[in-house]
Amino acid sequence: MRVAVIGVGLIGQAWAMVFASGGKQVALWDGDATALANAMPLIRGQLDALEQQGLIDNAADAAGRIVSCDTLEAALEGADYVQENLPERVEVKREIFARMDAIAKPTTVLASSTSSIPASAFTESLQGRARCLVAHPVNPPYLIPVVELCAAPWTSAESIAVARQLMLEVGQQPVTVHKELTGFVLNRLQGALLREAFRLVKMGAISVEDLDVTVKAGLGLRWAFMGPFETIDLNAPGGLDDYCARYGELFRAISEEQTDTDPWSADLISEVTRQRRELLPADALLQRRLWRDERLMELARARRRQTANTAAE
Repeated sequence: MRVAVIGVGLIGQAWAMVFASGGKQVALWDGDATALANAMPLIRGQLDALEQQGLIDNAADAAGRIVSCDTLEAALEGADYVQENLPERVEVKREIFARMDAIAKPTTVLASSTSSIPASAFTESLQGRARCLVAHPVNPPYLIPVVELCAAPWTSAESIAVARQLMLEVGQQPVTVHKELTGFVLNRLQGALLREAFRLVKMGAISVEDLDVTVKAGLGLRWAFMGPFETIDLNAPGGLDDYCARYGELFRAISEEQTDTDPWSADLISEVTRQRRELLPADALLQRRLWRDERLMELARARRRQTANTAAE
């Protein structure tokens, strides 16, 4: 299968790595010639890092499956699947999808990495709208494998099936979002936790540092290998319905305090930022991001071992 990656920022680069490491031929294009020229050295560096960590077998082979194209037409030539990664603005999505729909062969599936814009907002007028969908990754997708597949009302089941199969073939874990929602599913879950985190700090209930500790040394340890429903299913003797009987009223009472929809105030953001900068100076952010990626690589290796052990049982 030939894949075209349109837009070569961080997400586009990451997708190129995922597809090429999964054995696919990848064509890159970006309207910014400088960004396109810079993409391959950055991609190769990250592929080398993944090989050093034992997460891919051969960085050189993967890099050899990626080519840069000077024109959109060249990138889409023969493509079976397209992953678009241009800026998060509906007018940009609308323009590029119109161009791709006019150029790509009729059977090519056209997917967007958008994290907030439903496919219906930029594909309604297209002749080939049935082949268009959202395939929203988590950054970086070469370390965090979930991909949200979300159709527009007119997206064909065949297009979703092609996208799902491709994601499985390149080591991703696709989930299907059955209706268009603001933020899809992952960001809605993340947003709920973030709003409560900001609220608790605003109340003076906990510091920013201790809030993060509560998640990373508490909930996050379970959530690294279990979702919330499996978590509660295992946290009561009789399973999920027993848990709900025991704690449902507690969570209902808590929810009454979680009904405001006010935006985070400038003062609250300033206070959270102040506490974060005390813990991590601004000039140390890049180094900490690199540390984060190393930890994600370790977690990815552990998950790979766990999957292999489960398959062998």
